[in-house]
Amino acid sequence: MYDRKEMGRELAFSDTSLSLPWQVSTQFNRRSCSRRFLLLAYQSFGVVYGDLATSPIYVYTNSFLGRLNDHRDEETVLGVFSLIFWTFTLIPLIKYAIIVLGADDNGEGGPFALYSLLCRHAKISLLPNQQAVDEELSTYYRTGYIPQNSIYSPLKRFLENHRNLHTCLLVSVLFGACMVIGDGVLTPAISVRSSISGLQVKAEELLDGMVWLFVASSIITEKCEVVFISCIVLVSLFALQHKGTQRVAFLFAPIVFLWLTSIAVIGLYNTFYWNTRILYALSPHYIVKFFQSTGIDGWISLGGIVLSVTGTEAMFADLGHFNTASVRVAFLFVIYPCLVLQYMGQAAFLSKNISDVTYSFFESIPELVYWPVFVLSTLAAIVASQSVITATFSIVKQCHSLGCFPRVKIVHTSKWIRGQVYIPEINWILMVLCLAVTLGLRDTTAIGNAYGVAIVTVMFVTTLLMTLVIVFVWRKRVIFALFFLAFFGLIEVAYLSSSLVKVRQGGWVSFVLSSVFMVVMYVWHYGTCKKYLFDLQNKVPMKWILTLGPSLGIVRVPGIGLIYTQLVTDVPPIFSHFVTNLPAFHQVLVFVSIKSVPIPYVPPGERHLIGRIGPRMYKMYRCIIRYGYKDVQDDGDNFENQLISSIAKFIQMEALESSSERLVSSPEGRMVVVPATNTCGIDLVIGDSSESSCCSTFVTNGESTMLQSIEPLYEEQESTQSSNQRSVQFELSGQENINSEVNCRRVQFELHGLENTNSEVKEELEALLGAKQAGIAYIVGHSYVKAMKSSSFLKKIVIDYAYSFLRKNCRAPTAALNIPHTSLIEVGMIYYV
Repeated sequence: MYDRKEMGRELAFSDTSLSLPWQVSTQFNRRSCSRRFLLLAYQSFGVVYGDLATSPIYVYTNSFLGRLNDHRDEETVLGVFSLIFWTFTLIPLIKYAIIVLGADDNGEGGPFALYSLLCRHAKISLLPNQQAVDEELSTYYRTGYIPQNSIYSPLKRFLENHRNLHTCLLVSVLFGACMVIGDGVLTPAISVRSSISGLQVKAEELLDGMVWLFVASSIITEKCEVVFISCIVLVSLFALQHKGTQRVAFLFAPIVFLWLTSIAVIGLYNTFYWNTRILYALSPHYIVKFFQSTGIDGWISLGGIVLSVTGTEAMFADLGHFNTASVRVAFLFVIYPCLVLQYMGQAAFLSKNISDVTYSFFESIPELVYWPVFVLSTLAAIVASQSVITATFSIVKQCHSLGCFPRVKIVHTSKWIRGQVYIPEINWILMVLCLAVTLGLRDTTAIGNAYGVAIVTVMFVTTLLMTLVIVFVWRKRVIFALFFLAFFGLIEVAYLSSSLVKVRQGGWVSFVLSSVFMVVMYVWHYGTCKKYLFDLQNKVPMKWILTLGPSLGIVRVPGIGLIYTQLVTDVPPIFSHFVTNLPAFHQVLVFVSIKSVPIPYVPPGERHLIGRIGPRMYKMYRCIIRYGYKDVQDDGDNFENQLISSIAKFIQMEALESSSERLVSSPEGRMVVVPATNTCGIDLVIGDSSESSCCSTFVTNGESTMLQSIEPLYEEQESTQSSNQRSVQFELSGQENINSEVNCRRVQFELHGLENTNSEVKEELEALLGAKQAGIAYIVGHSYVKAMKSSSFLKKIVIDYAYSFLRKNCRAPTAALNIPHTSLIEVGMIYYV
């Protein structure tokens, strides 16, 4: 099975196994690329457009059930359709499909993608532990961008020199992300509730001639019972989330495609059957007439009309699963015409049947196909809900990666699509909130008012970010950015102002939900930054470490100690706290910093950044492991083996004068980017012990013969004892193998070409592998963060209560890092911030 993202990027396909003429081979390649491209466009229906495709169910209902009750006539219907048509054309088509989709972040989209682009092209990031060496990542800048040749505009200088603007920008992004999370609550509620309401339309017909259905029909006609049925569907939907989207994803695209085809045909039928005059409403002249006749009532109705573009943000947010071209083609040739036809046909029906506006969509369905379309609408509503829930998980994961959300359990549900995740805690919180909204508001109009506030806010945040992207990333003139902001910003402000009027009629729900999540995000980010600043201000001076000598003033016992810290420079205060309270420490110390960089994915070959702390005899190293905000973090034995291999590679590279250009000279010391084991002459082979000799693959290192290869060789043997224990075997050239007495899982490292190696380098490599044999211990700080006595009352509330509550109730750091408890050492420490 192909990775959708990789299929989207690798549209150039060649089959070298076929000996075809050049012309025939080119045609074959084009035909294959076309099939892949069309497959991506087809798959995008179920993942990207589910929410947008179900909007016709409730748009007209929410538009007319308000102040437009006093303007129920044909001209008003034509004006509403004209507004829907031009809103649908300007925002989803022109703004998103044509402009915003071009601002992807290495194939990723969404508010955080735009924010990460801005952070890399202007110094506005508030994320801690960022380094200049991060800018050397191959995916850091867009293709063709040359930083040193960029124009340092006054606008850029002004933005970079005012830290308050950095905070405002981050708060805007977080607020937009909170509104997306709010969509994860409101979309299932309004979609499922609207689709189930179709039962009320045919309830009386079911009763005719069927006495035994009397009870069932009476239940259906009651609004509270329809709400109850909707709740059952919602609980079932959230209960199945743990199985992952990929289990049922193959059904999503055909369901949405059939749904779109059906409503397009029905819309075309209704147009010619009821009122072909609706075609005249394609002219914006009817918008002017609409506002002239309705006045302020028409302006207030914009809060319902904006629901026609719900799900538009998913076009950009879910871009990582596909590519720009496939999403554009799917929208231009299927989504746009099908939805326009449906809105047109429904308006034609309403122009002659304005009294049926309460259930206008279901009333406009011809009798012959009513029940098949009703079933499709329910399935489409579930698909729309599923897509938004999955997008909510993705947003929370991005916030978590960038240090703006408490630690939660993240389960990757797909082996082929990297962006699909499941977060149990968020899933159950969304379910509870969704049920509360459905039971509390009950009416789709009230839910729609809340929904309108959320979607317009997200769109406006995207407009603000895109304005900055046009200047700083695309490097266009400021006049173009101002035109983009003025044109789309004014449209969205008009819709937002109309939605804000309906705050008392349900719009308050969006603000409450987003405010709660916003407080959680900002408190967590604030507390994390304060904790990082405490570590930075109380770091251990190198002079103090040098005065201790190579033994650090304590006994150095065999083994490797991995000390986890947020600092990417110097030594954290937890180290001095540990040294002064324990009589012994490990022979090899590695300060591990797992950090996020503002890019979606870090290439595996550029992930590890290795350096040395102090002189060689101290055997202290620093390892910075960099992940993008959509990367999957490695853990377990693979992490340990890659870490040891990277340090060994660093020891070799440090000894070579020819590799000095790869060493990064910076205030934090000499660092080197060490490629992953499987990409730079270091092979990791897994096999049984009986196959160890044939599985060993020695790859020559082109830079030196000192370290020909380092091979972790996993060997599985049956345990002859009742308990499974772990032992390690290391093989050094010229030495006998060190065998464990226990036969179980063993790791074999092999060093070759050490005959002409410097004695110090050879000794350090042997000490490293010997320490690996003795075992690895994980040292993690168990910190308590408290506000200083001189702090303000608000800061004490935030740190001592809010932040402490989040730390106590979120996932523990050891669980998030997947650290084995048998190898864990926790060091308690109080942080006064």
